[in-house]
Amino acid sequence: MQLNIKIYKGGWKLWILTLLTCITVLTNLQAQTIWENPEAPVMGYLQRMAQKGKINLQDIIQPITRKQIENALIALEKDTEEFSSNNGVALSATEKAELSFYLQEYRSIAGTDTARLKAIQKDANKRLRGLYLHQKDFSLNVDPMGSLMRISRSGNSFTQMSQGLSFWGQAKQFAFQFYYRDYTENGTGMNLFRAASPEKSIIKLYNPTATSQNFSEVRASVSYSWNKGSISLGKDHLNWGYGENGKIVLDNKVSSYPFIRLDYQPTKWMQFNYTHAWLNSNIVDSNALYTAGVGAGSGELRVQYIPKYMATHSLVFTPAKGLNIAIGESVVYSDKTDIGFFIPINFFKVYDNNRSNYNINAGSNGQFFIQASSRNHIKNTHLYGSMFIDEIRVATIFNKAKSRNQLGYTVGGSITDVLLPYLTIGTEYTRVNPFVYTNLVAAQNYTQYDRVMGDWMGNNFDRFMVFAKYNPIPKLNFYARFQSIRKGGQGSIADQYLAEPQPTFLFDLQSKRKDLFLQVKYEWINNFYLLGSFESIDYSYKNNNVHPDIQSGQTIQLGISYGIR
Repeated sequence: MQLNIKIYKGGWKLWILTLLTCITVLTNLQAQTIWENPEAPVMGYLQRMAQKGKINLQDIIQPITRKQIENALIALEKDTEEFSSNNGVALSATEKAELSFYLQEYRSIAGTDTARLKAIQKDANKRLRGLYLHQKDFSLNVDPMGSLMRISRSGNSFTQMSQGLSFWGQAKQFAFQFYYRDYTENGTGMNLFRAASPEKSIIKLYNPTATSQNFSEVRASVSYSWNKGSISLGKDHLNWGYGENGKIVLDNKVSSYPFIRLDYQPTKWMQFNYTHAWLNSNIVDSNALYTAGVGAGSGELRVQYIPKYMATHSLVFTPAKGLNIAIGESVVYSDKTDIGFFIPINFFKVYDNNRSNYNINAGSNGQFFIQASSRNHIKNTHLYGSMFIDEIRVATIFNKAKSRNQLGYTVGGSITDVLLPYLTIGTEYTRVNPFVYTNLVAAQNYTQYDRVMGDWMGNNFDRFMVFAKYNPIPKLNFYARFQSIRKGGQGSIADQYLAEPQPTFLFDLQSKRKDLFLQVKYEWINNFYLLGSFESIDYSYKNNNVHPDIQSGQTIQLGISYGIR
């Protein structure tokens, strides 16, 4: 859909004036915003501590900042000291050792003047770093990245190598971060498509017969912070909600995308988030093609893709410790940027209806979502549920012939310190109805580079899983997961918008699969990992066909990594 808003003459001056005004009034500055990878092992530790009621962790929207992680760790440290002074025990010996290890990485050392850049030395926290400089108003931390993995899959094997660089730091109220890895794979059995797989999507030219491939991952951001919020310009992922192996609202499987992100927390019990993202439709704009190349008549065409965007905002409420309720809205639109979606507190759905004159062929693709989470209200448990509403007809919700309930949901729960100390076991069920994530305008599908931004299985599927996590000693993590998945057909646009009644859940059943995944990870020193995993996928596909996107059989991975993969 094309939404056009003309900015009146001199409108750009108003934008600049508004921006300067905002910066001027934000005088009470606080800690800088440096986003942490949601897959960092410290997140698992903090989530377990929150599940035991030791801390209040706000992680519905991720990534969270290094400062938030530091505050949670320091809260645990202070709680332990208070308990110890009263002859109590806040944390076990193993948990204290983990706490000490993570504080080496996340405890702030701003203000410790090193005068000059230092290389391959331990900082004030005794954390070994590649390069670092810490002064009163400026800090810089630089580390190399690299990994070496050997992967065997159903009689085939290949080697994956990576190298790169990460750095982060701050300059007064500004913060910056950069992450880059370049991957090379050589051999047979590589997952070339990564469509029906939780593996992160990659951007490259597909060659089904390739025995080698190269791809890169880049994330970067610059942020400005004040005492109750921050605004960031970056290229990264945005996770929303909970899910053990896929999130139905926003997941980090897709390739990262550029965005503007605003976070504001006016009170301890309420948090607001807004993001406007620039996505890739992967659809060639035929109206923008023109001849390019060297020499007249070369015949080479300059290719441009239909512009695609997403705006999302949400409110997270914390009425009591461990209890979080979140509501949100998003819209995926195309063709041109629309200033209405840059207003963080706008009601996107109503605005879009007004702009399109309620014409479905002129509108955008809107969504609503809700999340509820309870930690330790039943001792040592985490109970959660998410709902993603792509389309719903309230007036006909109970009319099977006319209802269009295009929604998905996840419900799950876990309990920790059960049977054994540091053992967490849980279960989860996800169901996504037909046609969720899709739209009559292909450029407005809920996708990035044709990969669903929600759950990696797409729509018309359900998944049941059980999982276990075990941390017997500090820095050693065992993980096990079994899941059973059913996947139906995609249907057509006519099925989605015209059929009455709509096709039933799991119509045109395509496949059934059962996955077993085992992983062990040991963080020997900060950011240096020893890794091993085993996965077995057993699936049956319609008419006994072979699905190119499903890597069936058994897969074994062994390797080392410096930096989070």
